[in-house]
Amino acid sequence: MAARRPRTAPSFADLGLPAALIAALAAGGVTTPFPIQAATLPDALAGRDVLGRGRTGSGKTYAFVLPILARLAAGRTSRTSRRPGRPRALILAPTRELATQINAAMAPLAAALSLRTLTVFGGVGANPQIAGLRAGVDVLVACPGRLADHVSTGYANLDAVEITVLDEADHMADLGFLPVVRRLLDQTPRQGQRMLFSATLDHGVDVLVKRFLTDPVSHSVDPGPAELATMTHHLLHVHEDDRLPVLVDLASAPGRTLVFTRTKRRAKVLTRQLVASGVPAVELHGNLAQSARSRNLSAFSHGSATTLVATDIAARGIHVNDVALVIHADPPIEHKAYLHRSGRTARAGARGTVVTLMTDSQVSDVHALARKAAIAPRTTRLRPGHPLLAELAPGERSFVARVAAAPAGADPAAPAVPRSGRPSRGRTSRPVARTGGGVTAFSAGSRVGNRRRGR
Repeated sequence: MAARRPRTAPSFADLGLPAALIAALAAGGVTTPFPIQAATLPDALAGRDVLGRGRTGSGKTYAFVLPILARLAAGRTSRTSRRPGRPRALILAPTRELATQINAAMAPLAAALSLRTLTVFGGVGANPQIAGLRAGVDVLVACPGRLADHVSTGYANLDAVEITVLDEADHMADLGFLPVVRRLLDQTPRQGQRMLFSATLDHGVDVLVKRFLTDPVSHSVDPGPAELATMTHHLLHVHEDDRLPVLVDLASAPGRTLVFTRTKRRAKVLTRQLVASGVPAVELHGNLAQSARSRNLSAFSHGSATTLVATDIAARGIHVNDVALVIHADPPIEHKAYLHRSGRTARAGARGTVVTLMTDSQVSDVHALARKAAIAPRTTRLRPGHPLLAELAPGERSFVARVAAAPAGADPAAPAVPRSGRPSRGRTSRPVARTGGGVTAFSAGSRVGNRRRGR
């Protein structure tokens, strides 16, 4: 009997993508499809309604972007040419950052096929968006609220939409967008293709599937053992007064660190404290104007800030390469939030570490959270200076100043280090090192952080 040849992963050509699109992908360094792409592309290219489920970081964006571009390019005729205010494809996303990221991944591929894209979301002026709609657009990437505004004022009309995609549908449900999403989908042609991508089907997402998808083909791609092995989970049991010194120690190590908090105020305060301690940090939350949010995310992506302090706005869809460490400064309430936050590291086969800071009052809740998330973290009770901190975040601490525990009754927003830069007396003492060239950190107390808030 002849030996069976090992199965090889299909190429983009095997999946049916046109040569021009394959060449554009290769120019960007993308040559091999991810499992979710290999699973969904044949059905999506054939015009089927698709329900895709996969964890964050699984490659879902290209799973819907590629068939949209291929089908629009193949079906372009004089009748389907760009018309003012009437996009041919619609992608709905729950946050501005995700909409921007989807468009950034799609725009160079669309340009290679002579297709035009546009993003629409709140927090920025409407006039440039109106001008873009009037000029005609093939693919519109939008957040539901601002798109509904443009539809109601007549600047956008969805009657020519051939393909509709809902990305991160469960997150849209969590944010309360489902009523407006239903109203928008009701205005797209019923015979059009619809694709929905979501990590879960609860919180009303199943209602969207039943109402708007016709005989959908379902594809679910979950992480295998090899992928799960690339992420390690740690619970650090610390005293309340030790939380900031431990966090500064971890965040000051080389590499990108993403720190999650529960509230916008907490993200603002913690960013200020980290910057005062010498850690190049920026914040990301809903109280920032869109220009500040974009600038801070860019600073983190390009490395001028090594730490991003964020609310759950950064837990879904946002992709930044090489995030080595995710820290839950405030443990989330819900286990799905833990998994989405943690999914910002160990992406695409890379290794990553997830650390949760846990105080005495949080032990019961955090252990229940770990059980629901089906993880088995290593729990360590420690104080500042513990050798495990250097193991979790290896490398020389180049930016660390002395960090003092906050005295009882102190203002939590007060910087941990005086503005003079002179170290305070405290439990943890490390030498202060000057940074070369200066780091631009758009912290809570900066000019950018205090600009007019966007919607």
